[in-house]
Amino acid sequence: MSYAAKHRHAPIKAYTARRLMDLIRGKSLNDALNILRYKPHRAARMIEKVLRSAQANAEDQGVTGAFYLSKAWVDEGFAMKRFRPRSRGRSSVYLRRRSHICVEINVAR
Repeated sequence: MSYAAKHRHAPIKAYTARRLMDLIRGKSLNDALNILRYKPHRAARMIEKVLRSAQANAEDQGVTGAFYLSKAWVDEGFAMKRFRPRSRGRSSVYLRRRSHICVEINVAR
């Protein structure tokens, strides 16, 4: 049985979080947490919290043992449009992107 956790509307771009998610996909939970602990990226802290939440969800159901990441993905969320002033009284649009971080863990047998 799989146990999931999500962080919806995370304030980070999806492609920056996917770089770290590709490093940990398919690994054991302890290995993934050790990899993320020493990464200097802001996304590493967010993914680490989601992994710990999935582990807590499994332990709430009474399941203990060694876990591994069966699925891990990052989807794009909504993008807020913001405006920045430019020359000659004009403005340009930039997007503040959001993402949805999702993980599923299973018990290693």
